[in-house]
Amino acid sequence: MEKQKEILFGKSLKEITDEVVELGMQKFVGKQITHWLYQKQVTSFDRMVNISKKNLETLKREFTLGRTAPKSEQEASDGTKKYLFKTITGRYIEAAYIPEQNRNTLCVSSQMGCKMGCEFCATGQQKFHGQLRAGEIINQLFSLPEFKSVTNIVYMGMGEPMDNYEEVKRSLDILTADWGYDISPRRITVSTIGVIPTMKRFIEETDCHLAVSLHSPFDKERASFMLVQKAYPLTEVINLIKKYDWKGQRRISFEYIVFEGINHSEKHVKELAKLLNGLRCRINLIRFHEIPGSRFSTTTDKSIELFKEQLREKGIITTIRASRGQDIDAACGLLSTKKLMEE
Repeated sequence: MEKQKEILFGKSLKEITDEVVELGMQKFVGKQITHWLYQKQVTSFDRMVNISKKNLETLKREFTLGRTAPKSEQEASDGTKKYLFKTITGRYIEAAYIPEQNRNTLCVSSQMGCKMGCEFCATGQQKFHGQLRAGEIINQLFSLPEFKSVTNIVYMGMGEPMDNYEEVKRSLDILTADWGYDISPRRITVSTIGVIPTMKRFIEETDCHLAVSLHSPFDKERASFMLVQKAYPLTEVINLIKKYDWKGQRRISFEYIVFEGINHSEKHVKELAKLLNGLRCRINLIRFHEIPGSRFSTTTDKSIELFKEQLREKGIITTIRASRGQDIDAACGLLSTKKLMEE
C-alpha cells in the first residue's frame, strides 16, 4: 500500500524546517519552501526553482502541497461571490468574496458544520462534521482568482472559530508572519459567540480584531436561540472583554442580527447601553437572511433604522451592515447544505 503523503500547506516555518532537516536537508530549505508556498503562492513543487533537483525529488516523494481549487461558485448581481470547496473528508465548506468601494473582504469558514446549534444559523442545521486544518482555512484565500485583491479577512463563515482555536491560531500565524503572507492583523477579524476559554487566549495571543455575536442583551431571550448562553453567559463574556484595553487600533465589535418584532425594542436599547457601558466598541446590525423552516423573519428598513438611531442616542457607535448576495444563497451555510442534499 502506497504511503500517504503529508500535506505541507498549512505548516509553519518551524514545522517545515523540522521536516526537511529530518530528511537530511539544510535548514534554509525550510525557509525556501515557506517563501514559495505563502509569498509566491505556487501550486507545484516544480515552480520552486531555487531548490535543488535532489531536494525537490525528495519533497515530491514525501509531501503534497495540499492546495485545492473551488468546486463551484455563485455570483450575485452586486458582485458578491460564494465559493464552494470540497474537503478531504468529502464535506463542503464555503467562502464569500465581498467587493466594496474601498475594501474587498473574504469571509472564511473554520469548521465543517457547527456544533453550537444557534437556531437562526443555516450552518448549525448541518450539525458538526469536523474541524478544518489551518491549510484548509487559508486555502480559501490562496486559491481564489481574486486573491491579490483581498484587503480584509473575516472568520465569520461556517463554524465557531474559538471551537477550533488551535488550527485557527495556526492559520492566523501564517497569514500575519513575515515568513508567511505578511498581512497586518488589523486587517483580520475573528468572530465568536462567546467561547470564553479560547476567546481569552485569542485576545492575549493575537493582535487581530474580535467580533462577538450578541443578538440579545437578555439572558433568557439569548438562551432561547443560542445554546452557548447556558455554558458561557453573556455577562461573563462582556466582563472578560472589559478586562482588556480596546482603546488603540485593535477593535471589539458586536454582531447583532435583527429579527423582526423580537430583539429591537426600547428595552433592548436600554439593556445594551447598560451592558456595554464603558466599553469602546461598535454594534453592527445585520438583517436576518431567511433560511428554510426558520421562525425568524427579516426586519423592515424602518425597524432597523429606528433601532440604529436609538442606540446612537445612547452613545453606542452603530452601523447597519449592507445585505450582500441576496440573489444567491446568502445565508452562511446554505450553499453547502444544498450541495450535500443533492448528493
